[in-house]
Amino acid sequence: MATRLPKVGTTIFTVMSALAAERGAVNLGQGFPDFDCDPRLLDHVHQAMKAGLNQYPPMAGVSSLREAIATKIERLYGHRYNPMGEITITAGATQAIITAVLCCVHPGDEVIVLEPCYDSYIPNIELAGGKVVRVALTPRTFRPDLAAIAAALTPRTRAIIVNSPHNPSASVWTRAEMEQLADLLAPTDVLLISDEVYEHMVYDGQPHVSAAAVHGLAERAFVVSSFGKTYHVTGWKVGFVAAPTSLTAEFRKVHQFNVFTVNTPVQHALAAYMADPAPYLDLPAFYQRKRDLFLEGLRRTRLEPLHTAGTYFQCVEYGAISDLPEAEFCEWLTREIGVAAIPLSAFYEGGFEQGIVRLCFAKRDETLVSALERLARI
Repeated sequence: MATRLPKVGTTIFTVMSALAAERGAVNLGQGFPDFDCDPRLLDHVHQAMKAGLNQYPPMAGVSSLREAIATKIERLYGHRYNPMGEITITAGATQAIITAVLCCVHPGDEVIVLEPCYDSYIPNIELAGGKVVRVALTPRTFRPDLAAIAAALTPRTRAIIVNSPHNPSASVWTRAEMEQLADLLAPTDVLLISDEVYEHMVYDGQPHVSAAAVHGLAERAFVVSSFGKTYHVTGWKVGFVAAPTSLTAEFRKVHQFNVFTVNTPVQHALAAYMADPAPYLDLPAFYQRKRDLFLEGLRRTRLEPLHTAGTYFQCVEYGAISDLPEAEFCEWLTREIGVAAIPLSAFYEGGFEQGIVRLCFAKRDETLVSALERLARI
């Protein structure tokens, strides 16, 4: 059978998690919590199931959940989406992103991606028949190079994918940078796919600048977010897309045939849970404490941490320890030290070596302490 994705093999996340399990290593590679969600959220799911809310919901999602999302976005970012015609519940953010790509990218269209980038973006574009145009974020600081983005824009550019807070680098776009992007796109018809799954994980008192909050971006953007990341339930695979009516209409044409709809009792549970904004408003402080605990421990190691402005990832340079390529260093770290990490080069086409690996601190404190004790022995 001729493959649709000839460059795609087993992901580095699967490889490193399997190696971590084989070696009994502390897995700081894959980005998911090892602690439980709020029991109240589970209670809401149970109540919805017991109430008989177990059949198909509307294709676009349960209306109460869409209303709760619209209210949250308006409260945080000052932009009001119509919950009926501009918000769609998705089977996680990954499905949201591929659906956004498939609904707007035609064969031959160009789509700009900023490397390093989440591993689904490029296969999504290729499945749509689009041409990937790669623009590198500034090495080490991972700031967007607006001049390079401007140079990459052509009459064939259909969309650009932006991720802030950024996986894997943990950088966060500033309002000035988002406004510069709006200025760049203003004379064009280029669409924006804004991956904001870590929107509630921004630290040191800084705000998350959503595309929904920026004039010139909101009207051309698919804004993507994830309940899995926000509420520590990554396995539930529920997210959403907010977009103007015309974009949502095209998005739903694809959504209804690649997913149709999403888990009914979980949607009702999330709607009830969102009545209390504290869980997402308190999330920055929750994860900043873990970030700071992890950083304090890293000071007792030979790893050099880069700045983490958002997400639950910490990038570190390992040049004081080894000159191995990043993937080989991660294998050595897992086998010999007992801590699994992810090479940053895995997020670049063809690899780009900077001597940097990514660690995840969305873990119980005892998990982090155990990993730090092992790292301190190097």
